[in-house]
Amino acid sequence: MYSIEMAYARMRELQDQANRSRVHKLAAEPRARRRFGRATAKKR
Repeated sequence: MYSIEMAYARMRELQDQANRSRVHKLAAEPRARRRFGRATAKKR
């Protein structure tokens, strides 16, 4: 039997996973942009 409590727990798991993924992407993006910026600055 699939209870409301089980569905709620699963929903929270998925929400936490999505939040972790979003935070990781936001943290990784500026680092990549900075590296790319430095590489282009050296070429000029």
